[in-house]
Formats: sequence, structure tokens, C-alpha cells
Amino acid sequence: MALLELRPTKPESWRARLALRFERRGERTIVAAREHVGPLVVQRPFHPEADGTCHVYVLHPPGGVVGGDALELEVDVQPNAAVLVTTPAATKFYRSAGRTAVAQQRLTVRAGGLLEWLPQETIAFGGALVSTSTEIMLEPGARFFGWEISCLGRPASGDSFVSGRLEQRLSLSEAGRPLLVDRLLTEGGGSVARGPWGWGGRTVYGCFVATGAPRELTGVLREAVRPDGAGELFAVTHVGGACVCRYLGTSAGRAREQLCRAWGVARESLQQKAACPPRIWAT
Repeated sequence: MALLELRPTKPESWRARLALRFERRGERTIVAAREHVGPLVVQRPFHPEADGTCHVYVLHPPGGVVGGDALELEVDVQPNAAVLVTTPAATKFYRSAGRTAVAQQRLTVRAGGLLEWLPQETIAFGGALVSTSTEIMLEPGARFFGWEISCLGRPASGDSFVSGRLEQRLSLSEAGRPLLVDRLLTEGGGSVARGPWGWGGRTVYGCFVATGAPRELTGVLREAVRPDGAGELFAVTHVGGACVCRYLGTSAGRAREQLCRAWGVARESLQQKAACPPRIWAT
């Protein structure tokens, strides 16, 4: 399996990459191949669902990412395999002295496969310099459900994102045709973070995508997910055969709750099975 090419880093930086290939074997999906360099690993997979869906947790033992670190993840879901990938904790990007921390995900799903990409939130500490990208490539007939949640600073700890930079890119394509391309550049204290047309002073943004969805699902999701927190916003759009849900608020917990509800509705509607939250979320 070809691994992504890492940009050069200084010796004091963590250089980590992980490549996983999943295949359907009999009644289960298994981890058919894994390659890793540095502190980015998975432990044994779990199969908590009757249909053999493989649940895996991507671990980053250092616990945080500093300026100059480079993390790369490649997931390849083979035909008819079903995989759920999550993380055991939030990914924390610490204050930087001037170098950018990079996290890249490259997710490929083959015909008939399903990938559920449900990591816990990304937290950009005040003063962090962060660049993240997630590229999802689907073959015809493949399915993807996934979310990403981003937090600016740690307001409860008095850490406001008044300086720093968070650059995010999410791209989704099917058979080489772009379905969704999102790019967001937020600078601490800048107009995107403060303006009503951006974060509007809120600190948590979440996006959930479900492909292979009929337009009618947008109405179902709007009825099922009704944010009741002060200042929360939730919207659903239909783009290129995918439902895209967006959350904006001040609580990572609330963001997970709302997007998890959307995931459950999409799973029930499109896969005819109930959501099965990874047990690591309850620890």
C-alpha cells in the first residue's frame, strides 16, 4: 500500500503516519493490512454489531500536537467492507512558537463499501498554528458517513483563541467528481471568528456528511435535530446526493450530541440499522 509522502520536519517534531486497509472476510470486516511510522497506531479492532462492521480507534499516545508535528492517516476500505473509525479522545493542538502543525487524512472507499468517520473533536489552543485536511474519495456505489468537530480555544479554562490560525479543508469526491469542497481559514481574533457571517463569536463548529441520501432526508434531519442551546445554530443542505449538516455553538459536547443524532437518523434511513456508538465514548 502506498503511504502518503510527508513534508520534511525537524528532528524535534513528531513524524507519524498510519495506513490501514480493511477487507470483508466471511461475516466480518477485518484489518487486512496496517503500516505505521511514529506515534499513530490502532489496537485490536472490535466487532460489536451483528453485521460484522469493524470498529477501530486511532490512537496518538503523545496526547497533543505541537508546532512542526505532522500526522498522516490513510484508510482504504475495500469492496463491501464496513468500517467505523473514531478516536479515544479529542485531538489537541498546542500553542506554537511559529511552526505549523499538520494533520492529513486520506480516506478511500471502494464499491459497496461503507466508512463511518467519527473522530472526537479537534481543539486548537490559543496561539496554535494548525492545518488540517480530510480527503474522501468514493468509488461508485460506496457510502460515507462522517463528521468533524472543531473548537477554538478552551473557554472554560480561560484559553481564548485571540491569536493563532486554524486552516481546515474537507473534500469529498465520487468517481473523481467533486461533491463537496469546504475550506475554512480562521485567525484568532479575526473577522471570521468574530463576524456574524463566520463563527459569530461562537467557539465550536461541526459538520456531518451522509452520502447516497435522497433529498427528502434533509427534512427528516431538520425535524429530528432541533438545537435548544442558547445561540446554537443547525442547518441541513443537500449537495450532489449528500446531506450536509452544520452545527455552530459553544459546546463540544452539544455538537457531538447533535451530530450523533443526525448520524443515527442517517444510519437508520440509509443502512436500516440503529446507531452503535463506540464504547470508548462512554469511558
